[in-house]
Amino acid sequence: MLKFVKNHMESISGIEIYPIISLLIFFIFFVALFYWVITAKKEYITTVSNLPLDNKNNNTTS
Repeated sequence: MLKFVKNHMESISGIEIYPIISLLIFFIFFVALFYWVITAKKEYITTVSNLPLDNKNNNTTS
């Protein structure tokens, strides 16, 4: 099965660019995420981390 897939992929011209593009997208996404985490304001992080415990915004229907 793997030989069939490998043989089929080798017959497609220009397919070698897709793994490079996907690696670049993956790398850029995580670099941007790391940058956002480092530069995020501590107030925002505290506010967002307390959201699940905040009872003021919970709308319960009884």
